[in-house]
Amino acid sequence: MTPDDFHDRTLISQVHPTDWINPTPADRYNLVVIGAGTAGLVTAAGAAGLGAKVALIEKHLMGGDCLNAGCVPSKALLRSARAAADVRDAGRFGVHVPDGTSVDFPAVMERMRRLRARLSPHDSAARFAALGVDVFLGEGRFVPGGRIQAGDAVLRYARAVVATGTHPIVPPIPGLQEAGYHTNETIFSLTALPRRLAVIGAGPIGCELAQAFARFGAEVWLVDQAAQVLPREDADAADAIRRALVADGVALRLNAAVKSVKAAGGDTRLAVEYDGRVDTVAVDAILLCVGRAPNVEGLGLDDAGVGHDQRLGVTVDDRLRTTNPMIYAAGDVCSRYQFTHAADAQARVVIQNALFRGRATASALTIPWCTYTDPEVAHVGFSERDAAERGVPITTYRQDLADVDRAVLDGEEHGFVKVHVRRGTDRIVGATVVTRHAGEMISELTLAMVGGLGLRTLSRTIHPYPTQAEAVKRVGDTYNRSRLTPFIKALLTRWLSWTR
Repeated sequence: MTPDDFHDRTLISQVHPTDWINPTPADRYNLVVIGAGTAGLVTAAGAAGLGAKVALIEKHLMGGDCLNAGCVPSKALLRSARAAADVRDAGRFGVHVPDGTSVDFPAVMERMRRLRARLSPHDSAARFAALGVDVFLGEGRFVPGGRIQAGDAVLRYARAVVATGTHPIVPPIPGLQEAGYHTNETIFSLTALPRRLAVIGAGPIGCELAQAFARFGAEVWLVDQAAQVLPREDADAADAIRRALVADGVALRLNAAVKSVKAAGGDTRLAVEYDGRVDTVAVDAILLCVGRAPNVEGLGLDDAGVGHDQRLGVTVDDRLRTTNPMIYAAGDVCSRYQFTHAADAQARVVIQNALFRGRATASALTIPWCTYTDPEVAHVGFSERDAAERGVPITTYRQDLADVDRAVLDGEEHGFVKVHVRRGTDRIVGATVVTRHAGEMISELTLAMVGGLGLRTLSRTIHPYPTQAEAVKRVGDTYNRSRLTPFIKALLTRWLSWTR
């Protein structure tokens, strides 16, 4: 991990200490977990807390992608980028910033490394050992006889869990390997801001980091084969993010493809097929954000009778059992929901089922997600496209933030709350929120879905005024007004006339 500074040395001392001595294995474990990312950590800690004898194996860094090269470092950068944008736009609020104010990119990255190191004890080898987990640092591999090889040790298990996560996909673009590139695993090691950056892939990671680097002052191109940014999201939400990216100076190339990459004269040149022609884009660095592939190699899955696929990952049923009923999987290695909170939720399903013969199911989980651009996009349940594909009749209610007082006062009126209900009812089946703090607002709608609470309940829920979350209540009010048909209104009018 670079740079080799105090913060990264502190991180390493927690999540992969060089002086760590693997314990003597127990005769047999209730649970052996391979992979110490979120899914593995939650599984190991939860099982040990319930009295199970647990072993946890990690070959790289405990905390996995989230702590070391994902959620934690990226959100630290996004917060700095948001601060830079707030300073840039302060004049809109009558605050005049002196000329010459600039972003100190090395300081931004130093802050990220410092905060990452500060959070690392929570995922540390020492903490999990203190919880009663036998922590083995090294490679884990299934071997015949219900055993797992962990370095020089052989661990016998009653149940095992594969929680090895994913790694970034590198597309087969001619010249890419020779020219060099970054992924999420290396971009957070930068100490100098690239003057020109090409981001390939306009999914959540690509959009978040393209916007951040543009706000830091880089010239950014964002390229994707899809027709919209954030292809999985609601079209209106994606359009809001497209407009925000353009406003921050990101040059978008959608419906485009990188045909080749070539290093020439100190530049890295991308041949981008776009709008019926091939343009050359000269940059100083490339960031790949084109998706992730499951970590299934080198685990001995075939020897253990665990079905798996290079693209889809470990095969599991709804209870997260693999094709070997003694072995389970959780997290990104087996799920289409590649989020930290989804891995956490799946780990809890595994604990119930693997240790206590439970019947918990992954399909019963209601999983929201959020893309942390500015504005953020948060989503839960069905989109309009999902409902149409599944033949679920819905009615959609929308509240634009331009009509919500607090959003106007905050200067953040370019967003909305959109809620889908099953037609003829107030039962919520999906929602999308676009606003600066959408990730905070989506939980109210997720709770309503999990608790079976409809829009009528939300309309009766008193929200503090003024808050942007009042938009959720207003969606409920809109639903109530929709029930006031001309016939019912005529009846009410006659009643009120009679009682005057």
